[in-house]
Amino acid sequence: MTHIDAGAELDPVHPTPIPAPAPRPVGLTAAEVAERVARGEVNDVPVRSSRSMADIVRANVFTRFNAIIGVLWLIMMFVAPFQDSLFGYVILANTGIGIIQELRAKKTLDSLAVIGEARPTVRRDGVAAEVGTSEIVLGDLIEIGPGDKIVVDGECVEADGLEIDESLLTGEADPVVKQPGDQVMSGSFVVAGGGAFTATKVGREAYAAQLAEEASRFTLVHSELRTGISTILKYVTWMMIPAAIGLAITQLVVKNDDFKDSIARAVGGIVPMVPEGLVLLTSVAFAIGVIRLGRKQCLVQELPAIEGLARVDTVCLDKTGTLTEGGMDVTELRPLNGSDESYVRKVLGALGESDPRPNASLQAIIDAYPDGEGWRCVESLPFSSARKYSGASFSEGDGASSTWLLGAPDVLLPSEDPALAETEHLNEQGLRVLLLARADKDLDDPRVQDGARPAALVVLEQRLRPDAADTLRYFEEQDVRAKVISGDNAVSVGAVAAKLGLPGASATVDARRLPTEKEEMARALDEGTVFGRVTPQQKRDMVGALQSHGHTVAMTGDGVNDVLALKDADIGVAMGSGSEATRAVAQIVLLNNSFATLPSVVAEGRRVIGNITRVATLFLVKTVYSVLLAVMVVCSQVEYPFLPRHLTLLSTLTIGVPAFFLALAPNKERARPHFVRRVMRYSIPGGVVAAVATFATYLIARHHYTGEGALDAETSAATLTLFLIAMWVLAIIARPYTWWRVGLVAAMGLGFVIVLVVPWLQEFFALKLVGTTMPWTAVGIAVVASASLELVWRWVDRRFPA
Repeated sequence: MTHIDAGAELDPVHPTPIPAPAPRPVGLTAAEVAERVARGEVNDVPVRSSRSMADIVRANVFTRFNAIIGVLWLIMMFVAPFQDSLFGYVILANTGIGIIQELRAKKTLDSLAVIGEARPTVRRDGVAAEVGTSEIVLGDLIEIGPGDKIVVDGECVEADGLEIDESLLTGEADPVVKQPGDQVMSGSFVVAGGGAFTATKVGREAYAAQLAEEASRFTLVHSELRTGISTILKYVTWMMIPAAIGLAITQLVVKNDDFKDSIARAVGGIVPMVPEGLVLLTSVAFAIGVIRLGRKQCLVQELPAIEGLARVDTVCLDKTGTLTEGGMDVTELRPLNGSDESYVRKVLGALGESDPRPNASLQAIIDAYPDGEGWRCVESLPFSSARKYSGASFSEGDGASSTWLLGAPDVLLPSEDPALAETEHLNEQGLRVLLLARADKDLDDPRVQDGARPAALVVLEQRLRPDAADTLRYFEEQDVRAKVISGDNAVSVGAVAAKLGLPGASATVDARRLPTEKEEMARALDEGTVFGRVTPQQKRDMVGALQSHGHTVAMTGDGVNDVLALKDADIGVAMGSGSEATRAVAQIVLLNNSFATLPSVVAEGRRVIGNITRVATLFLVKTVYSVLLAVMVVCSQVEYPFLPRHLTLLSTLTIGVPAFFLALAPNKERARPHFVRRVMRYSIPGGVVAAVATFATYLIARHHYTGEGALDAETSAATLTLFLIAMWVLAIIARPYTWWRVGLVAAMGLGFVIVLVVPWLQEFFALKLVGTTMPWTAVGIAVVASASLELVWRWVDRRFPA
């Protein structure tokens, strides 16, 4: 709150005290700024919008499985023909693709981060100008207002009703009133009033700098998808080690075969155990998702947000700035209790002039009633979302003084006041109504609104977003419940929501009557759809209550009153034109301010999760059957049936190529939890069936073929069985069928046929079907195995639904 010092200077005409004007700080000079830059006293904490190029290359190249494959590749280059080392070149190509896609995503993210970067207002040489956060120097004078984030530590120099929320740092929910001389901490944000502070700590010395540096904006933490894949890879590693050791010993010692051939077959058994392409495709899917959303001016500040929003089942919407556009228009002024309309206009004009940083409602009043001349503001109370009103005391042109409040009628007036009935009628039409009331108490009285006398109703019309109705309809179709949570009057908010076609909009709830206990609040939230008169702390509590009932909650907003809820929600979505504080805590920023972009984000997340689940099943079926084949070979004391070239061919046709297309395909399936369980319940039976059928074919072929070249014939028969089963797995994973999915499966089958019929390809891959009996036996075993696999997977679907 701002008080005018009752200083000694008097106006010669009016006896009202006029404060002696205090010298306004001018900030640093250009020379002082240059001097501090030269000394390194700059806010040089790097804003990491994504991983560095070195980090991207390191993460894609130096992996556990790349190390395993790399060693095996080097061995094969010395002991086997070129064909048996093809898998190494595939890994090189995969790694290159991963690096290129992540670099493309980095370029997109970095360019968007520059657009969405905060630009504080710094006063230098008496002139205020916006600068980049990294351009602030020690001693800079930084101006702040509602919604601004404190970017460096400092000492308050000017305060005009300045209230700062430090809850993100201290956990204290109540805003802190700041006066000149008080400390301000980086990471906090302004909720009311305005002022300026001098930067006392910049760069890595600032309070929040270490946290900001450790928490890279675009991170892969808290992702069920990435965590699930890491868990799977950990299990795979422990399965691989004993199987690989046993296989190597069997091939090198027990069989006592040709050394180079034994090594080749041992490596051929180890390589397919590694799901090397799974991590790559996950990274590529995320990267391409970022690029696609970037083209729509959607800044994804944390990559898991793409995945997270796809899992959301409840989206909480702030009305102003989300369902409605930021601007408003005054449509009517209704004087009350015989108030003179021209006088009321002057009061409104003076109130507009008293606030240097007006919100959307006050800006509409300023546009409609600019005449506040002759009135001098003696004391002001900026608007606060918690109070729901603002106020000012004036010395009027004729020497009289008065105190006025402007805010929510149902907050400023007692429930029996007749003016509320008129307000309710206007709210039912979706109009926003503010009450102008004359107060009898001082502004610094915490109960200043008690006994306030209503003078006029100011009727404002909000501009509906043209895309809001379609977006709400999309969420309804996708079974995502929308909850409108607003600080405005509940009836007014409900009317706006009803205009947009939101189901249940007529069931409005005044949040002041909501229970405070979490369980009871959660039940009320499950039943209601539109909630009005919600305080910032209540928004946060409501998000927590919904989460306590197992809901995955997204919160949208653009004002400082949304910050706490945005931070606690599973996914926070901020508008690009919103306050700096909201953009800082949100995981997704809609830079084009278009609510209609949200369906694209949801669709992108569903594409990533659904498709990675599909391709993970493909990769892990291969891992399971490879480990089991190795175990059966060790137990049976026979040669391993495949060379690396055989499994390179099978992996390319049944996993590598199709997985790439399936991972990037459209997918609108709603994301479901328990990624690991859902993948393994298909991979384990699929791998077991494939391993048993393939080994059965191999053993039958060993009895059928005798003499020189028998091993090649046995390998070809086993390869045919394994390929047909793997193709059936691919056909199941590709469902539901579309023309391109059918074409993809058919093309992979055609590729294998070409290898079998073209002589030089037969020789290159060492594949030649001998006779007719064994090949048809291999086909028959594959058909029985595929039918069994179909039945098993259908039983799994019924017995263990996802």
